[in-house]
Amino acid sequence: MGNDGGSIPTRRELVKEAAKSLTTTQVKEVQTERQEYGWSNDPLTREPLAKPIMSESSGILFNKQTILEYLVQWDASDARKIEADKLLEGRVKSLKDVVEVKFEVEENQKTLGSAAVGRTERWICPITRTELGPKSKAVYLVPCGHAFAGSVVKEVSGETCLQCNEAYAENDIIPILPTSATDIARLGLRLKTLQEKGLTHALKKAKKEKKDKKRKNGADEGENGEAKENDRKKDRMPKEAPVGNDGIKNASTAYLTKKVLEEQEERNKRRKLEQNENVKSLFHSRDAKPDAKNSADYMTRGFSYTKR
Repeated sequence: MGNDGGSIPTRRELVKEAAKSLTTTQVKEVQTERQEYGWSNDPLTREPLAKPIMSESSGILFNKQTILEYLVQWDASDARKIEADKLLEGRVKSLKDVVEVKFEVEENQKTLGSAAVGRTERWICPITRTELGPKSKAVYLVPCGHAFAGSVVKEVSGETCLQCNEAYAENDIIPILPTSATDIARLGLRLKTLQEKGLTHALKKAKKEKKDKKRKNGADEGENGEAKENDRKKDRMPKEAPVGNDGIKNASTAYLTKKVLEEQEERNKRRKLEQNENVKSLFHSRDAKPDAKNSADYMTRGFSYTKR
């Protein structure tokens, strides 16, 4: 190599440059595109959004038909079901986990910039009459679902809906398609708090998860067989009799117990008599005279001598 008119590439030229992070302008452009798509199309079916519109706890908008199909029709092996599970992350298990967002539609509809691929309705704030979309921060209230511009809810005092006068808590103001990390974290904390209280996103009582029938009646065939065997043993046992004075229901058991107690009591009496006799044998009465043989000198015991 070399001296042939060519050039030798250096390591810097051979190694690919690392992917550069997006600039602030590029990040804003990506967020704007996502916002425009989210405000105009259903994220699961890619169809244009049309009333009735549903939203779950994270503020994402869906067509009601899509939610119904997700809960009822789509199988676990369906690609749409898999994609929906990744997006929803278990936040939607029933219709109690979603709220119908009630947008006010302007009568004189105007064509939107994304009308060719998205919705054709023009949603507006009923108070400010401004359009609700990717360029304006919008919120809806739980549980009534009425949508307003975000600034209206902050400026207007009170905790009742401006359209239906239904009461709501400050934490039940849900931003639509939030981009702020603070809003996203607050919504996640709100859902966790509601779940601990046994409530859903719509502030309805959550259904208790049904236990598996196999787990309830026996987790497997072995447990089922053991339960059946126990039932057979119970059938072979004698029928219970009315409760007696001693608190034992079974008549035969009560009779045996009584007999055993009587025998034990008799043995205790005999044992006490034997102990008393043994104790008496250790003492003698005062009237009794001691035996002369016992009083003899121990030096001469066992010996005898004759008189001379």
